[in-house]
Amino acid sequence: MEHVTNTTGVREFWILGFQNTNSTKIVVFLLFLIFYILTLLANFTIISLVIVCHHIKAPMYFFLSHLSLNDILLSTTIEPEMLQVILREGSAISLSGCFIQFYFFSMSAANECLLLTAMSYDRYLAICNPLRYSSIMDLKLCILLATSCWVCAILIALPHIFMLQKITFCGSNKVDHFYCDLPPLLRLACSDTSSIEIASTISGIPVVLIPFIFISLTYINIIAAILRISNSAGRQKTFSTCSSHLTVVCIYYGSIVFNYMVPPKGKYLGLQETVSVCYPIVTPLLNPVIYSLRNEEIKRKITHFVSKY
Repeated sequence: MEHVTNTTGVREFWILGFQNTNSTKIVVFLLFLIFYILTLLANFTIISLVIVCHHIKAPMYFFLSHLSLNDILLSTTIEPEMLQVILREGSAISLSGCFIQFYFFSMSAANECLLLTAMSYDRYLAICNPLRYSSIMDLKLCILLATSCWVCAILIALPHIFMLQKITFCGSNKVDHFYCDLPPLLRLACSDTSSIEIASTISGIPVVLIPFIFISLTYINIIAAILRISNSAGRQKTFSTCSSHLTVVCIYYGSIVFNYMVPPKGKYLGLQETVSVCYPIVTPLLNPVIYSLRNEEIKRKITHFVSKY
């Protein structure tokens, strides 16, 4: 069936999603449904622990709860619609609905970068300036940093929506993707898209490039400080306090770089499509799992929390 309109332009998009999966769509649906349920459970568990357990009040856990909240938003923006696409082997979505999905997706993705940056600053102070850590990273600064991350992400994502509304879409309305992302949408545009492409590149500087440089510099200083510790046990214990964050940063930024900065051609195209699915679905589940597995205090609190309730 051809989901197109004529001279009036496209009024809705058709998300193609996975094609030719009729024999396996139930298996794929159940797989992504399990991922979504586990993501919600894992992240709500982290948020509940930070709220309920009075001993988990360190700044790192404060930022971790915000990261979990953002991961819930990221996965909820994408996965319910994707589950519908899988079952129906494609799904129609209005222009406004598609733009709204893209807005919350880009906003939560930007917020993830900013929150990871704030967490790297917290780890930098804890390891490189431990004597002044408590006085600098107090509750007031934690709230200020977290609020700034959310506000900046909300504002940075807005211009793309205004620009998308001015673009003319005509001809085919089939989005060859699993959700409404900017690159597949722009491929369907009939009008000039240079302005929104430039805006997307510019917005990537404060959201991706500067945070990446800042995180890299903080970890250069963190590693240098760890290497100055005389005994190996002390070095290992200190590094364990930031290893979870470093693992999450590597996975998240690795996905972004490969998905958006490697040209979508040739042998990398299929792999990029896989990464584009894993990026908003697997990462929100990995974050709480990595922090739980690599943090003894969180593991103890989860065990106590589960045994109690």
